[in-house]
Amino acid sequence: MQQVQVNGELSDEVPVESGVPQGSILGPILFDVFIDDLDECAALIDILIKFADDTKGMKEMVTDDDRRKMQETIDKIYTWSQDWGMEFNVGKCKIMHIGRTNPRHEYYMNGIKLTTTEEEKDVGVLIHSSLKPSRQCEKAAMTASGVLGQVTRNFHFRDRHVFVQLYKQYVRPHLEFATPAWSPWLTGDKERLEKVQQKMVRQISGLTGVTYEEKCEELGLETLEERRIRADLVQAFKIIHGLDRVRMELLFDIRENRPGTRQANDHLHIYQERARLDLRKNWFTLRVADLWNKIPIEIKSNSNLQHFKRYLLTQDEGRTG
Repeated sequence: MQQVQVNGELSDEVPVESGVPQGSILGPILFDVFIDDLDECAALIDILIKFADDTKGMKEMVTDDDRRKMQETIDKIYTWSQDWGMEFNVGKCKIMHIGRTNPRHEYYMNGIKLTTTEEEKDVGVLIHSSLKPSRQCEKAAMTASGVLGQVTRNFHFRDRHVFVQLYKQYVRPHLEFATPAWSPWLTGDKERLEKVQQKMVRQISGLTGVTYEEKCEELGLETLEERRIRADLVQAFKIIHGLDRVRMELLFDIRENRPGTRQANDHLHIYQERARLDLRKNWFTLRVADLWNKIPIEIKSNSNLQHFKRYLLTQDEGRTG
């Protein structure tokens, strides 16, 4: 039952026969229960990801039978949505083909051909079918540059401490949001992000440093690339120690290091698989492996996240010093 209160007066009670009130305590739990059996429709595909009312299914395409399984899964999911009165908006359902050898099959929902997309936003990050982060870098730099412009126009007296704090609070988060998922490796993409911080540094007068790196050190700042490396290691730490709700075995192959090596007793050693393409070499799970394996076992085996972060900070300070 539900009521509406206006100026202290309650309306009559009315029954709620479907849906849940937005913002209620039980709402998320009831919604989870409602969509829990959706996984049963996806037994034929490789991955099903559910985030609130946004569902994604993925399957590797090798044979025509794989195409059939994907189409059958879409049909089952649509039937499920009809049975439970939660019909999909077919116009918003899209297909993204990933990989140069992808056969780019067509798929249908309720007899309507699904639109093919090259780019979609997923939890705030732009995902391109090439899996390259260039568009996300462009978006992040453009947004951060716009915010920096607003700060610059409104604060004419640029005290270095205040201005740097404003930059850290309002500008830099746009350049660093979820970087383990899209950290760039192309020089142009790295420079596009770094230029925003370089622009901020140039606007502060009275610095004695000559190079950009010297000025950053004077301001107590690190380059964005250094911060992305630390963010990768922190994310790996969270996954390996179960601090994030991510199945570690899906991302990392943890195995005891080979006897006779310098890190023979490292039970948290990440096995680094070989990769041919730059795209794969620079993927989070591969690019972080070598950095992680170089950390002393007594540091990375301690499950205290703050202790791990302090260690990384001391390493960064040692390099700049």
